[in-house]
Amino acid sequence: MTLQDYLGVSVAPCAEAWDREERVPRRVLTELAGLGVLGAHISAAQGGRGRPATEWGEMLEAVGAESMSLLSILTVHAMCSFAVARWGDAATQEEYLADFVSGRKIGGFALTEPAVGSDAKAVATRFVDAGENWSVSGCKKWISAAELVDVFLVFGQTEDGPTALLVPRLTRGLSVVPISGSLGFRAARTCEVKFDHVLVPKRWTIGPQGQGFGWVASSALDVGRFCIACGSTGLIRACIRASSAYARDRRQFGVPLGEHQLIQAMLAEMTTDYKAARALWRAAAKEREDLQPGSIVETTTAKYFASTASSRASNHAVQIHGANGCGPDFPVQRYFRDARVTEIIEGSNQMQQLMIARDALAAFAPKRGK
Repeated sequence: MTLQDYLGVSVAPCAEAWDREERVPRRVLTELAGLGVLGAHISAAQGGRGRPATEWGEMLEAVGAESMSLLSILTVHAMCSFAVARWGDAATQEEYLADFVSGRKIGGFALTEPAVGSDAKAVATRFVDAGENWSVSGCKKWISAAELVDVFLVFGQTEDGPTALLVPRLTRGLSVVPISGSLGFRAARTCEVKFDHVLVPKRWTIGPQGQGFGWVASSALDVGRFCIACGSTGLIRACIRASSAYARDRRQFGVPLGEHQLIQAMLAEMTTDYKAARALWRAAAKEREDLQPGSIVETTTAKYFASTASSRASNHAVQIHGANGCGPDFPVQRYFRDARVTEIIEGSNQMQQLMIARDALAAFAPKRGK
């Protein structure tokens, strides 16, 4: 289904302008919050909408089909708000969750640093004991929607190891530096976020001190991968829709482009990839709904396949459009740029491969002596 079918709204007419302007208006997030999107993954007991993972996934797929930049903002918001719902104490949950669900506050996720990507446990940002506060110093980079975010979930080192902490954006010593001209997800407007001895109350520590990566980041990244798996599936669908319309209307050698077998082969591969990606994220959603431990590897598999397939699909879409696919008048150029980013964020696909392979060695290798 399209976003219009699912929520009664469509952002597709705005997506190209957002990409050019490198911004998504805050009012869009407020509107989606009113439709239940921002709190879909938070339980009703905690003030959220409590939607099943399958239903939430449908929303995310519909968003991804229209704007992966918007999907990226929803992803980091979900990661932050989930971490508070899962690991925050009762006072922190009461202080933040209702605002996250309503859209009064947008959450961000600040893990990556200029010199630290996949080796997230090696973050260099420091949390220094300052009595009732942490003094936060360091730099985060490639932080999505940092100009829109009201509070960041920040990861830094304490004497006990990596620790997670909520840091409001409008805090003395915190500065946001936009990064323009990114390859994809341009309207999500990634930024550098710098911390210069920022004092943050220790009560906003999320999860146990020293367990910021193993507990908090890992579970939040799992949520992020689910969002990207669903959104990437929507992106594949968008590529098929654009390519099918173009192949139907464009004529080459006296016949519609879609009658040429090599074009049909690309459309067939895109369609097969879409159906497979959709089946994988829905399988992961079912595992999440049933609280199965296998949901993590199912989500990882779905993210790996859907992101890789979205790159294939966008590559085919540009090829089908020919020179028009390289210009600004058709959306497939944006799809191509956005798809490439999905293979990197929330854990690169090489990291996903390692996780999937380790699970395969445990699950499929015959027991010794058998």
